Amino acid sequence: MKYEWLDGYLLDKRGVTKDLQKDWNWVRYNIGGKMFAALCLEHQSNIPYYITLKSEPEEGSFLREQYEDIVPGYYMNKTHWNSVKPDGNVPGSLLKDLLDKSYELVLSGFSKKQQREILGISCCGTECSKCSFYGNMCQGCNECQGKVFHAPEGKACPVYTCSVKTKKLRNCSQCEEVPCKIWRATKDPGLSDEEFEKNIAERVNNLKS
Repeated sequence: MKYEWLDGYLLDKRGVTKDLQKDWNWVRYNIGGKMFAALCLEHQSNIPYYITLKSEPEEGSFLREQYEDIVPGYYMNKTHWNSVKPDGNVPGSLLKDLLDKSYELVLSGFSKKQQREILGISCCGTECSKCSFYGNMCQGCNECQGKVFHAPEGKACPVYTCSVKTKKLRNCSQCEEVPCKIWRATKDPGLSDEEFEKNIAERVNNLKS
């Protein structure tokens, strides 16, 4: 298979797991327990014969007309899924784009609250499970709907209020202004300016991963 990077590329995506569907001999890549891509293997040789992924119907149809190595989804809904031949002439950059879109299509099928839980980060990109306050002083942003320990009593954090309640976003990654003035207004006073900039960069990276 020419796309030897595929497994690492998909597992680097936040919240992704993989399993083997033994009856079909498919290596499936899942988000929230739902498949968004599969590497279909020959039963005897385990050589890949298709990479299957979800697509928007119009784009999927267009790509099948442009590339002979992209065909209707093998053993899948032909309208919503495509299969790519693993040794064909589809550019690697295009395949990565298609895999990204498939991941997003399946993830977006969950509620926004579920999406945040599946991704394991808050709306601002914080990994609550790595915080020393998680589980004692704070339940976590997703669990308490933004009413974290450092927010005004009884109110949600301003970032959560803006992103989730006002703009109805999954998280701040869907906002063109990130990191915005609200992020900077919620600086932890215990952090130096340098530490805060590093914290912002880490959170932005979490949102983009």
